[in-house]
Amino acid sequence: MNKSEKIKVGISIGDFNGIGIEIALKTFLDKRMLDFCTPILFGSTKLVTAYKKTMNINIPFNGIKDADKAIHGKLNILNLWNEDIEINLGEPTEDSGKYAFSSLESATKSLVDGKIDVLVTAPINKDNIQSEDFKFPGHTEFLESKLEGESLMILMSNELRIGLITGHIPVSEIAKTITTDLIQKKVAILHATLVQDFAISKPKIAVLGLNPHCGDNGVIGNEDDEIIRPTITNIQNEGKLVYGPYAADSFFGSGNYKNFDAVLAMYHDQGLAPFKTLAFGGGVNYTAGLNKIRTSPDHGTAYDLAGKELANINSFKEAVFSGIQIFRTRNEYKSLTENILKVKPKKEKR
Repeated sequence: MNKSEKIKVGISIGDFNGIGIEIALKTFLDKRMLDFCTPILFGSTKLVTAYKKTMNINIPFNGIKDADKAIHGKLNILNLWNEDIEINLGEPTEDSGKYAFSSLESATKSLVDGKIDVLVTAPINKDNIQSEDFKFPGHTEFLESKLEGESLMILMSNELRIGLITGHIPVSEIAKTITTDLIQKKVAILHATLVQDFAISKPKIAVLGLNPHCGDNGVIGNEDDEIIRPTITNIQNEGKLVYGPYAADSFFGSGNYKNFDAVLAMYHDQGLAPFKTLAFGGGVNYTAGLNKIRTSPDHGTAYDLAGKELANINSFKEAVFSGIQIFRTRNEYKSLTENILKVKPKKEKR
């Protein structure tokens, strides 16, 4: 793809009773956004029209039946259904979960088929989306089941990137889930994505400890000394700039995270609590490790804000920009590494 070509950004609507459609439409009210990409919202023209009327959002769109028919310079709505749907802003319903999955499923298929270049997902309700076809803790696990590769959830802002060793699992399962193999796998994915998706040739990675004070030499748990520390040493012996474990309670407040290109947290809230404290409202959730690009805003459905014209679009807009930039950077990396492997044949001597 040439730099001059418009990148097709597919958008799944999320739970339509939340703020997903609102922040998507308001993002593209700024016509300058159409200079960067061609957006395709996977939903229905009837739903978007009703939403525009309810929220008084005056934005034109182009209705299409296939992502291939998207028109550059316009917001495109891919029509997945024709039935009328009742909108109950602020209230999760069976229908809002059902159609959230329909949108996500169709957008993911278009991503797999190469009809869109980047997927940006609006927030879902992890409860009402559950069905016979969706039995996953969240977007990350669903996308991993449909795409190639192994996923790593990364929350990122301009100053901070945090990946998770374990994701959407109960706290009671964390310690028994963390193994040498899992840490090595997640470090490898993070290292690779920093190189190919962020153009950092020699990334520095910090790994947080599991227990308070990294176990205090076994007084508060043995996992840091018996699993995490030896694994980091082995990874360092491979030539990677990986350091730790660091006690999580002081790592962020001291500003130590600024010395690294990325941080690996042992579990969901260990990484996301400090991230959302430092960057909430402007951060992006990126699913690394897969063969396709998916980003999302760093917040949830925000039912309490739905329909009140209070939703902030900054995180969603950053998710769009980040998806575009990662797509370009990865393509440039592939082009450069492919050219390195190409050797010109020697001319025969006569």
